[in-house]
Amino acid sequence: MKTPKRARQKILTLEQARRAIRSAHRSGGQVVFTNGCFDLLHLGHVRCLEEASRLGDHLVVAINSDASTRALKGKSRPILPARQRAETVAALACVDWVVVFRGRTPEHTIRALRPDILAKGGDWSHEDIAGSEDVQSWGGRVVRLRVVPGVRTSLVVDRIRSD
Repeated sequence: MKTPKRARQKILTLEQARRAIRSAHRSGGQVVFTNGCFDLLHLGHVRCLEEASRLGDHLVVAINSDASTRALKGKSRPILPARQRAETVAALACVDWVVVFRGRTPEHTIRALRPDILAKGGDWSHEDIAGSEDVQSWGGRVVRLRVVPGVRTSLVVDRIRSD
């Protein structure tokens, strides 16, 4: 029986992820890419990641750095540091690799990794999905994932703060 990887083993540098994806492509595997802050992991995240993983053979998740999350979500975020968020996401069986990226969008990471499929939550319009034009330019596709209604990190944070 295959021993599962420990979560920390799935957290890669950009160069390590690039090598892993090149190897997957040489073996004929399809790589799915998604990204997000994943500040407090919840059911919506889990379902989206599971759905994304079913689109291909390998799932790589890019997680916003602390500075990136703060720029997007405000000065009180992230609640958890990037390393903890990365390890929590990496612990999910549906996730093969995790990378942490800097910047407001993951476009640099997407260009470096060249995934076959870019998956993003359905609450994003196709035009607003960072990297979609790049992925389509090399023959990949962009998929919008189902959203779990009423399940959002900001709602959880608001509820905690109101109590």
